[in-house]
Amino acid sequence: MFYPSLMSADESELQKEVRTFVRDEVSHDFMRALDRDQIKYPREFVEKLAARNLLGLRFDPQWGGRGLPWTTEVIAEEEMGVLGTALGCAFVMPSIVGEALHVFGTKAQKEKFLKPILAGRRICAEALTEPRGGSDFFGATTRAVLEGDHFVVNGQKRFVVGASEADIFLVYCRTNFDKNAHEHERISALIIERNPGVETEYQYGLMGTRGGGTGRLVFRNVSVPAENLIGNLHGGAAVFHQMMIPERLTSAAASLGVKAGLDIAARYSDKRHAFGRAIRKFQGVNFKVADAVTKLDAARGLVYMAARAVDTDAPNARRLVSEAKKFATDMAWDVANTAMQIMGGIGYTDIYPIERMVRDIRLPQIWTGTNEIMNLLIQHEYYREVLQSASDLRNVELDAGEKDSALEKCFTDSDMWDVHDLGRNE
Repeated sequence: MFYPSLMSADESELQKEVRTFVRDEVSHDFMRALDRDQIKYPREFVEKLAARNLLGLRFDPQWGGRGLPWTTEVIAEEEMGVLGTALGCAFVMPSIVGEALHVFGTKAQKEKFLKPILAGRRICAEALTEPRGGSDFFGATTRAVLEGDHFVVNGQKRFVVGASEADIFLVYCRTNFDKNAHEHERISALIIERNPGVETEYQYGLMGTRGGGTGRLVFRNVSVPAENLIGNLHGGAAVFHQMMIPERLTSAAASLGVKAGLDIAARYSDKRHAFGRAIRKFQGVNFKVADAVTKLDAARGLVYMAARAVDTDAPNARRLVSEAKKFATDMAWDVANTAMQIMGGIGYTDIYPIERMVRDIRLPQIWTGTNEIMNLLIQHEYYREVLQSASDLRNVELDAGEKDSALEKCFTDSDMWDVHDLGRNE
């Protein structure tokens, strides 16, 4: 949890509000039913959140939000994260889809779509991945052909959370069919409302994150009003890049909820005795706890730094968000497995919820861009910062004892031969 010493009074109040909701408004029977796939989609949960004005916290109050900064929203997402990835995703989906509407939508689109989403009257989902692949996003083949005042959409999207129940889908489609078009000028973002042409043809059986209605959508000659275009025609890349901020930052923040699993393991290790004492007295156990809580705090700090960077439109925000997503989700996987290791065999059973946490937490390392894609983004942004930005930092290279030994600073094959020839001439 975010510590009181690091929060303002308003942030502390929101933390208490969300914590109370998580504790009192979500029954244990409901959680068990979710994991047994006895619930198709947690619509009732979303409606409860809306009734307490907890959806889309950072959006303008005129559309149903609270106008809060990211640094406050991530506090709420950590608290919600203890409920697992299915409910965590249901909580943040209005924040994700809402980002496209809030930033790029017209006033009419916000009135028609954003407002009812934040009021809990309509469930939203996003459709990005296709059966052909996920990370190659700009190679999307779902087609939207503009015919007068409407688009005709055909194609498929896979791994859509809420596919079975959502009323509104944010869908990325190819709209520019020029074979020479730049990949960032091929696609557009459309709001597609559920209708007979939008079919959920398959619902996945998942290792974890159950009860979220994850499925495959098929669009067959779906007519979509041209007024449902979000942003510019062929401008879906701008929408996508903006949406990756909430996609990844919410995943990072919610992953901090794994602390609940570590707490269970710590309490267990205090009660469980072996070899004449509580197992927490053994360094093989308590050092694992120390490592895990340190990773948790480090991840929380990075999440907050990324949130602050987004709030202030910092030039390194994209890198920090990618770092937060990668580090926090990897941390959650490590900490959940550490909790299971501390508890031993009983942690592998459904006597405790650790096994569900392990199953749940595996997915955030894959969704919203795999952590390998995060590495790709991180290194790209970091190299750009180092190589292209003017620096007012001390030039530490000049502190080297032989700083002027230019002959030894060879970077290419030609440099080596230049040095070789220079030496011969001397």
